[in-house]
Amino acid sequence: MNFTNKINNLNEQLNFINLEIDDPIEQCEKAIGIIVTAVESLKNQISKRKFKSQVEEIKFFKEIKPQFTSKLIYYNKIYKIETKKPRGGRRIVKKYYREELQKLKRFFDYELEFYKYYRTGSAYLDYKYFVRGNFDIKLSLDSLYFESDLTFATLHSYKVAKIKANDLLEVFIENKLQETNNSYRQKSQHKPNSGLIWTGSKVSLIELLYALHSEGVFNNGAVDLKDIALYFESVFNVNLGQYRRTFLEIRMRKSNRTKFINSLKKILLKRMDDADY
Repeated sequence: MNFTNKINNLNEQLNFINLEIDDPIEQCEKAIGIIVTAVESLKNQISKRKFKSQVEEIKFFKEIKPQFTSKLIYYNKIYKIETKKPRGGRRIVKKYYREELQKLKRFFDYELEFYKYYRTGSAYLDYKYFVRGNFDIKLSLDSLYFESDLTFATLHSYKVAKIKANDLLEVFIENKLQETNNSYRQKSQHKPNSGLIWTGSKVSLIELLYALHSEGVFNNGAVDLKDIALYFESVFNVNLGQYRRTFLEIRMRKSNRTKFINSLKKILLKRMDDADY
């Protein structure tokens, strides 16, 4: 069975959501809906076809399915983290995110034996971990296993997904802690009393950032992209995050790669036309 297209299609949809929506809660709501649909489609495909061999079944539940379910766990957890985040000051918010990191560590400590098995690429227990119906009560069963659809679940496929999701969650929380520190430093520094705050999407500002840098409109073109990005962040009170990675994702759009700039042109021409009357 070939699942490459399904995985690529899901990743493409999720990347689009991350590019177009800045609010993490709204991102999660959109993403979860898309992932649930993808998992249901995957389940239907498995129910209609039999695996050719035990090797193929192990590969599916060890490598393929966790690529889908890990994303569901990841976005669901972010949704819970962000909706429960306290509205206090920097110290309270940092304490909250650090406690979430501790939860990830406790999962790691609790599942240390299987974590080592999976991370070292071991396979000698795969016939028990990743074949449906082959469970052993001595292998630390999770109660979730008995609540799952056993035609679409194995003993440890969920744990693999949880490990992959936690890897992403760790990066997310570390970035949130860094954003909290950056926000505090920005507020503590003296800024011009311009009152200008960027309220458009970050991806739009990044698109504009690259366009202006390419045109060389600052210092006769003798300025680094990083310097312009830092200036934009300061003036417009926004954190552009990993803007170079975002630009790569903009380049990968199948159509309308200069979406914001095209919109600027369209709205400006309309304003000019309206001014003629």
